[in-house]
Amino acid sequence: MKSYKMKINKNIIKELNDYLDEFNLTEIEYTEKDIKVKVSKLRSSKNNETIEPIVVKNFKKKEVSIDNSKKITSPIIGTAYLAPEPGGKKFIEIGQKLKKGDTVMIVEAMKTMNHVPSPMDGVVKEISVEDGQPVEFGQTIATLE
Repeated sequence: MKSYKMKINKNIIKELNDYLDEFNLTEIEYTEKDIKVKVSKLRSSKNNETIEPIVVKNFKKKEVSIDNSKKITSPIIGTAYLAPEPGGKKFIEIGQKLKKGDTVMIVEAMKTMNHVPSPMDGVVKEISVEDGQPVEFGQTIATLE
């Protein structure tokens, strides 16, 4: 049986140890040709107590509610109007039944009044914008059940 005496460069170990401290690591490995050096440290807090990972064993399941409501979103950026004219009768009210194609509101963009049709049948559950409020593309303007 042959015995091999391997000479390891202590500077490599010192440098790897310094990297552990500098980068707050617990382990580092260095390989060059057929030499492999692995340096590791047990991290401890300032009062020399070992830091243990925290494992949460007891957790509660989060209840998931299914929302069957249907959102109507603004097709463009503009100003939402709930009635065809100031003080006029609103296009929709909460609890009102809508048919696909009924006007939900008007969104004005660049002096053009764009009627927003309902994309489906349903009952108005919520009106998400105020009269004269600016709206963004894709913003929910009303919700149907």
